[in-house]
Formats: sequence, C-alpha cells, structure tokens
Amino acid sequence: MAVPECLNPPMRRRWLTLLLLVIVTLPLAAQRGGWRGGMSQFRSTALPYDGHFTFARLWYPYYGGWAFDWPQMEDNLSLIVSEITTIPIDPRGGTIVRMDDPELMKFPLAYLSEPGYWHPSEPEVEGLRTYLLKGGFLIVDDFHFEPEWAVFESAMRRVLPQARIDRLTVDHPVFNTFFEIKTLDVPYPGGLGERGLMGEFFGIYENNDPTKRLMVVINYNMDVGDYIERSGLRWYAEGPTHEAYKFGINYLIYGMTR
Repeated sequence: MAVPECLNPPMRRRWLTLLLLVIVTLPLAAQRGGWRGGMSQFRSTALPYDGHFTFARLWYPYYGGWAFDWPQMEDNLSLIVSEITTIPIDPRGGTIVRMDDPELMKFPLAYLSEPGYWHPSEPEVEGLRTYLLKGGFLIVDDFHFEPEWAVFESAMRRVLPQARIDRLTVDHPVFNTFFEIKTLDVPYPGGLGERGLMGEFFGIYENNDPTKRLMVVINYNMDVGDYIERSGLRWYAEGPTHEAYKFGINYLIYGMTR
C-alpha cells in the first residue's frame, strides 16, 4: 500500500486494521512503563538520524511535563503507522531534541507536551522559529484551562510575534489527510472529560493565511498523547481512544506532505 493510496477513500478496511491492532497488540507495548516524574526510565541518548521517519519530542527546562507519555505514545503510534502505511518509521519510536539544537531541522514533525509550563530561553525561541519558518510542523498537546493557555500563548508569541491563533474546524485538511474525522467533540481523557471537558483545536498558518500550510496544530483541553500511551492498558473508553489515533496519524501525514 503506497502512501498516496492511503490518503484516498475507502478507509473502512484500514480502520478495522487499526482497531485490531489497538485491541490485540498494544497491551504488549504498554508493559514497558513510562516516564512519570523520575529519570530512571528516561532514554537519555537521542536516536541517531538514519533517514527513517522519527518522532522528535521537544525538550524544555524547569518542568518534566515535556516527557509525559514518553516513550509509549511514540512507540504505540509508530507501531500503528508502520502497519497501515508504507512510511519507513524508525522502529525505536522517537527521539528527544532541544529547540536550539540544529539537529531539529532533520525532523519534519515535532511534538511539544504540556506547554502550560513552557518558558523557553531566547536561543530556544529562535531555534523553534527557524524550524517552523523552514517548513517544520509542530504538534502542541496536553494542556488545559486558562492559566496553562496563557503560559503557552506567551511563549508562542515570542516564537512567532505576528502569528494569529485560529480555531480549526472539522473540515480542515489536517483532520482529513488519512482518516476522515467526523467530529472534534472528543473528551479530555479521564475524570476531566467525564465531567464535560471537551477538546478544542487551534492552529497557526504560514503568514496567517488559511490557504497556506498549517505550521502549528494545537490540542487544547485535550491530551492525545495520553490516550495513545494508555491504549494498551485500556484506561479510557475505546471510542475517544480510537479518535486519538486518528488525530495522531492525520497529524503525521499532514506534516509529512505539506
């Protein structure tokens, strides 16, 4: 199955494959254990670049939220992508990159976790700005409520001072590059979602022009990474967990093709 063919309907058979993999194979991947405050299970050495697609997770100082859901989120999503597309995924999952590291330019897609505690230095601001303006695609995930949004927006305004943050609608190409996402009404995982907290999705366009590429996609009041990480443990309902995989795969395809 070539990647261009994957981007066209019908999607039913591919989605059934995804469901089967989520239910059957991911419990094995989830047994590895993840980063939760300590450094004992943290992969301290970045993976060497070899041409395979590799998830680049962005490091930032002062707070460990940059590593939440690592490495299971990357491992689980890599497994699914390798099964349903012909994208050459690095089987080791992902790597960690500083925003001011020139190596960041080798990765078409970067992931930023818990930006509600992100206070970048000036070199990090400049590094991320260069990455985005040269064609990089940034996924921002796992934050909620106004105080965390304020921290994120303040940092992003330093990175892209003229940027406008626009609300995205379900018909945007980023939600339809592989799977056709029917609704953006997906609850935040766990108790907050059960009490009614629903995801909101925003983006930043190149030159603030909606006809141009999306440089940044923002999952607010949402934690796609946690859904994917915990899928093997079945902590959360199957419906939103499956939707989280759709978001993750669509983001990857969008970032690779725009």
